Amino acid sequence: MSDVRTRIENLLNQHPVVLFMKGTASFPMCGFSARACAILQDIGVKFHDVNILEDEEIRQGIKEYGNWPTIPQLYINKELVGGSDIMMEMYQNGELQNLLKA
Repeated sequence: MSDVRTRIENLLNQHPVVLFMKGTASFPMCGFSARACAILQDIGVKFHDVNILEDEEIRQGIKEYGNWPTIPQLYINKELVGGSDIMMEMYQNGELQNLLKA
């Protein structure tokens, strides 16, 4: 786990907003990932997408890293925000926009 943990931490250190998802921002491979991308795109925030379907170590490692069992997972400034349901709730009440401005 230490190698994959280092890889995940490097990604989080390199990019302020990271979405671990199924597919890519231009081609999401599940509805939850598509919704997460749509939310971030609607806000107009630049984010780094990580396609967990292309990397089994990252796919399993990110679940352990954040102690969060589902994908997608949004990280802002190295902190786990949550999945698409939490993102939607935060988006609808303006919390996500405020978090991304900070």
